[in-house]
Amino acid sequence: MTAASKRHGSIDRRGLVAATLGTALLLAGTAFAAAGDSIVLRVGDQKGGNRSLLEISGLARDLPNKIEWAEFPAAAPILEAINAGSLDVGYTGDLSFLTVYAGGAPIKAIGGTRSDAKTQAILVRKDSPIKSAVDLKGKRLAGTRGGWGQFLIDATLEKAGYKLDEATFAPLGPVDAKVALLAGSVDAWAVWEPYISYATLKDGARVVSHGEGLTPTITFIVASDTAIATKRAALQDFVNRLNQARLWSLDHVADYARSTAELTKLPEDVLLAAYQAQRTTPIVIDDVVVTEVQAASDRATRYGILSRTLDVSKAVDRSFTVPAGSN
Repeated sequence: MTAASKRHGSIDRRGLVAATLGTALLLAGTAFAAAGDSIVLRVGDQKGGNRSLLEISGLARDLPNKIEWAEFPAAAPILEAINAGSLDVGYTGDLSFLTVYAGGAPIKAIGGTRSDAKTQAILVRKDSPIKSAVDLKGKRLAGTRGGWGQFLIDATLEKAGYKLDEATFAPLGPVDAKVALLAGSVDAWAVWEPYISYATLKDGARVVSHGEGLTPTITFIVASDTAIATKRAALQDFVNRLNQARLWSLDHVADYARSTAELTKLPEDVLLAAYQAQRTTPIVIDDVVVTEVQAASDRATRYGILSRTLDVSKAVDRSFTVPAGSN
């Protein structure tokens, strides 16, 4: 792993297979040989998400176990379903995961990806008088409660030297927040890709602040404690395939955008811009990642987003992304 990848907790693109597959695949293969096709992994997904990524990249073939996919409109209900025991695994942003974990959900982060932090941003209308973060004081700011949106708003206000109550937080999901921004009922909107690219390319919105230096911008693969205990080999194979598929997407951005556009009906130019900006890369859940997410967690607790102080090291299972040879 290069020094840069160690700093960012990400896996070197060309070294990923050796780092994450290695002995894990051998162990998974042994387990699958014994279990056969009796294992069913119940996976939560969103349209244009992990299922399509695996299919587009060709990594959905020759599965050693059955996968039952369930599609949801957002990450929050995926977490709710994992917590309720109706799903084994899904994915969500780091802060959304920690919000549910803080509530006592029996879940762990077992893998994930990192995107460029600039792909979390605060947007305004093209005719807005707001030019930068210092202009957000006294404004009505929309974002998701308990996730990236709320955290980015609070962190941005703090960085600008304001108290959190010197602006009004409007808890809205992406669809409602976009409508509210265009209608003028909120002044700004904290959101992520591909909403940023859509709003800037199609609606003329402007970015006035972003998450660089403020947020880890990690999306976690999250599994239930029960699934980790009873379906470890299936989960390991799933994480490995997603990591390989994500690396494929970095080398085939145009193909990935084109295929996802056909599936989701989102504009191809929007997805291409989003994927190029994100540069989403698999991570190893190591000390670097845990330390970074711990800092964000402590901040979120101080902001009142999280209900209690968390020990992030207990919210993750590092064994699924341990580099080969580092047992």
